[in-house]
Amino acid sequence: MTLALVTGTSSGIGLHTAIGLAKAGVSVIATVRDTSRADALRSAASEAGVELDIRSLEVTDAAAAEALIDAIGPVDILVNNAGRGAVGTLEQLSDADLQAQLDTNYLSVARLTRLVLPGMRERGHGRIVTVTSVGGAVGQPFADAYCGAKFAVEGLMQSLAPVVAPFGIDVAIVEPAAVASSFTDSVHRAPAGPYAELQQAYLDRTAASFAQAQSAEDAAKTVVEAATTSEPRFRWQTSEAAVRFAGLSLGDLDGSRVIGVTSGWIR
Repeated sequence: MTLALVTGTSSGIGLHTAIGLAKAGVSVIATVRDTSRADALRSAASEAGVELDIRSLEVTDAAAAEALIDAIGPVDILVNNAGRGAVGTLEQLSDADLQAQLDTNYLSVARLTRLVLPGMRERGHGRIVTVTSVGGAVGQPFADAYCGAKFAVEGLMQSLAPVVAPFGIDVAIVEPAAVASSFTDSVHRAPAGPYAELQQAYLDRTAASFAQAQSAEDAAKTVVEAATTSEPRFRWQTSEAAVRFAGLSLGDLDGSRVIGVTSGWIR
């Protein structure tokens, strides 16, 4: 049976991805930081009539990640979903703020991917799917650290993809736009200081976007498709809104289109 490892499954996209893969007949190891807080995941699995192997993993802990891969053996599908957000522009952000974003959204993804690659390469098959964000394609005001880390992980995966393809390994990124989940509850907010008025305008605009957000269950369907499709591709968006938004940057050769749009968010 195909074995999938999915990170960040206590809620939101990760939870529904784990359930969706299990319903598709995949054996799923679902990781959470604290298994005592996995009641929602357990309930969802029970309701869906599927079994999950729920394991504890703090993705930023290198030793823990290595121990987990050693314990579970060869992984056929890796879904890098765990992530964290931050609100603040560069002058407000400390080195620790920047490092925290890189640790979770970039370095932990690189590390876990590196750990599963040898087994995939030796067996001649594998699928690596990383949930990034439209913030990995379009830089946004007061998301400097978050977008920076997401841009980095997209660059990493796009560079990796052609190198591992000859070994039967497919690499994909999935870019959601606003998704209704508990993700925003854990977003770190730096003190606004002289940027208070601009930051509040950004937060008001963001709140309006999340009021019309895509459901996590719906977004997860794209992640499951990217992980299981017989016609893999590199870049996926989870909604028409995400397609439109990511497209702002992907076709913006001089950068003026993106800056013109995002400037309007804070004025």
